[in-house]
Amino acid sequence: MGEEIEKRKSDRILEAIKKRLDEKQTIQVEEKKVELVVFTLNDAFYAFYGKDVKEILSVLTIYFVPGTPKYILGIVNVRGDIQSVLNIRTFLNIPEQGLTEGKGRIVIAEKNGVRSGVLVDSVVDVVEVPEESIKQAISTLNEEIRYFVVGETTYKNNNVVLLDIGKVFEKISEGKIEPSAEIPNK
Repeated sequence: MGEEIEKRKSDRILEAIKKRLDEKQTIQVEEKKVELVVFTLNDAFYAFYGKDVKEILSVLTIYFVPGTPKYILGIVNVRGDIQSVLNIRTFLNIPEQGLTEGKGRIVIAEKNGVRSGVLVDSVVDVVEVPEESIKQAISTLNEEIRYFVVGETTYKNNNVVLLDIGKVFEKISEGKIEPSAEIPNK
């Protein structure tokens, strides 16, 4: 009888241990990931959401259009479609830097029914990152610039500022681009 009580006691202890182990086990849940197109401007890393990028092109001949706002570099012909090309530096107050021969890229982006090219120095990579790896932008960021920033993440030990191209298009359509922030066309 004493053996049977000991057996039931050990069964209860084993059952309690098993229950605790089951509670401690983490359930593998697939992390939600987002695709980012990582690019550079003056050696700093930036990104757009991959879902907003339709195409990445080598720099084509950009044709200046008289009378356009200074943040529009001009237009390009992409297989018969005419696309405007924006100078994203204007919106981010980044100083102009000449493109290295063969390095520049035009990122064709589309969001909220607006489509345009964006001139960048280079496209570094297209990567998938866990959505939770995108952190809030630093609070010391200039308010005008913060409007365009979704957050920050890292890529190969480099800080990457995630931009919302839709916010750039929104500012353009509202006509709320400050003249002092505009960079003159060349």
